[in-house]
Amino acid sequence: MKNSYSKNQACKLQAGAKIVGKWHSQPYKIIRPLGAGATGSVYLADSAKGLVALKVGMDSMSITSEVNVLKHFSKVQGQILGPSLLDVDDLVTSEGTFPFYVMEYLKGTQFIEYMQNKGTEWLGILMIQLLGDLDRLHAAGWVFGDLKPDNVLVVGPPARIRWLDVGGTTLIGRSIKEYTEFYDRGYWGQGSRKAEPSYDLFAVAMMMINCAYPNRFEKQGEKPLLQLKQRMDEKAMLIPYRDVMLRAMQGKYQSAIEMRKDMVKAVSKSSSYKHIPAKETRKQKTKKNQVNVSRKQGATKKEKKSSYFVEIFLLSSFLLLAYILYLFGQMM
Repeated sequence: MKNSYSKNQACKLQAGAKIVGKWHSQPYKIIRPLGAGATGSVYLADSAKGLVALKVGMDSMSITSEVNVLKHFSKVQGQILGPSLLDVDDLVTSEGTFPFYVMEYLKGTQFIEYMQNKGTEWLGILMIQLLGDLDRLHAAGWVFGDLKPDNVLVVGPPARIRWLDVGGTTLIGRSIKEYTEFYDRGYWGQGSRKAEPSYDLFAVAMMMINCAYPNRFEKQGEKPLLQLKQRMDEKAMLIPYRDVMLRAMQGKYQSAIEMRKDMVKAVSKSSSYKHIPAKETRKQKTKKNQVNVSRKQGATKKEKKSSYFVEIFLLSSFLLLAYILYLFGQMM
């Protein structure tokens, strides 16, 4: 899948390269590239303050816009949404002068990789937190735009999603300036590319689908929504959230807070459903292993097993509820 904008790099920096800002004279040593987007390339670099993420842009206007976004919502309503801004300067090279800015380097795990090692509840829990952050961003007058797993990271403990790249962030009411087709509702024929909260909510649903289909897939046929429904039905991890995702894809949520409320309900149901089949499976295995044991002994062991699983279920439910309450506390 390709972005709808070119990723040509106007300024390529090699590992080991040492650069110094034109105005602030801060030195940086490039370690390796972290990624590239429509507005520039991001590198891991070493600085006097430790490891940082350094983004070199292709034009001053784009970089200035991103810097203003970082300044505006790096801390919204007491919550840190994006990486902290550390420096803004120009890089002078033989090819010309290029604007760059330096951000906090976030250490964590890629979203898809994190989810591959976690259970179904964690998908819902992280989406609850993400929706809370999006609600604050929307309230501040912005839409994330290019929302996708590549632009977020899971840090912690406690596990929390942090945003990496704000290059696609757009003022509400304007046209989305950067997007990736798989997460774009326009590509799937489910709405315009106007910057509004529902645009981001569609992308949230597609991020969830991406967790079940790490390699993604392309649009096929003349009924893309039907295709997405079928894909969701084929993956057990998405079934508990299917109704919420469909509402988001169809633009039925007016705000992130509405979608978050439904996601909380879905997570609660998902926790209950997950333990029921697991409990039955273990009982069946226990029964097979007790063929030559007396009914009395079998009944006693069965009661112990049942008691054990009830305790595990109650403990898991309590921990899940506690974590959700913690997330709500962080969102207030």
